[in-house]
Amino acid sequence: MQEVAGSKGKGSAHPERKGLLLVVSAPSGAGKTTLCRTMVDTVPGLQYSISYTTRPPRSGEVPGKDYFFVAESEFEQMVQRDEFAEWAKVHNNLYGTHAGFLKRTMAGGKDVLLDVDVQGAQLLKKRFPEGIFIFVLPPSMNTLMERLRDRKSDTPEEIDRRFRVARMEIQNYSDYDYIIINDEIKKAVRELESIILSERLRLSHTDQRWIREQFLK
Repeated sequence: MQEVAGSKGKGSAHPERKGLLLVVSAPSGAGKTTLCRTMVDTVPGLQYSISYTTRPPRSGEVPGKDYFFVAESEFEQMVQRDEFAEWAKVHNNLYGTHAGFLKRTMAGGKDVLLDVDVQGAQLLKKRFPEGIFIFVLPPSMNTLMERLRDRKSDTPEEIDRRFRVARMEIQNYSDYDYIIINDEIKKAVRELESIILSERLRLSHTDQRWIREQFLK
C-alpha cells in the first residue's frame, strides 16, 4: 500500500486523503481508452485500472498492460469468488474490474481511473455511490461510424452492431456527472484533467479533521 507523502495522521503537515474512483464510459469508438491512457501519463497520483477480459488481444495490445486476458472458465471462477466490483458481457465477451485492486489503491491515497462500458458503470455506481462518473461522446454519430471503420479491427457486421449498441448506450448519458465531447483529443484531455483536479479539491473529498486540527484549535 502506497503512503501519501506527508500523510502520517494527527499532527501531519498535510491532510490525509482517500483516493477517488473516477469512472469513464463511452460508446465504442468514442476514444475513451486513448483519453484515459493519456490522462494517466498527465496527472500525478492517478492509477489506471486494468480490466479482465475473455476476448483475444488485438494487434499491439500487451497482456497485463492493456488487459488481463483470461479464459472464460477462469473468468467465471472469479465471478463465483465475488472478486469483481463489476463485470458484464459486452460485444459477446466478458469484462470485469477487480474489487480488491480498487479498494487497496484508493485506501493508499491514489485515485483510480476506470475505463468501463455503461453496464459496468451502472454496477459501480451501486457499489461506489461516491464515485465520479464521466461520459465521453463523439462529436456526431457520423464521426463515430468513421472511427469504428478506421480502427480496421472489426468486420463490417461487427461495426454495424457496435454502432447500434452505441445508440443505446448514449441514452444513459444523464446517469453521469460530467459530459466530455471528444472532438479533439488534446481538448478532451484538458477537460478530463480539469474534472479530476476539481474533484480533488471538493470539500466532501477533503480531510476536514485535518483542517479543524490545524486551523480551528
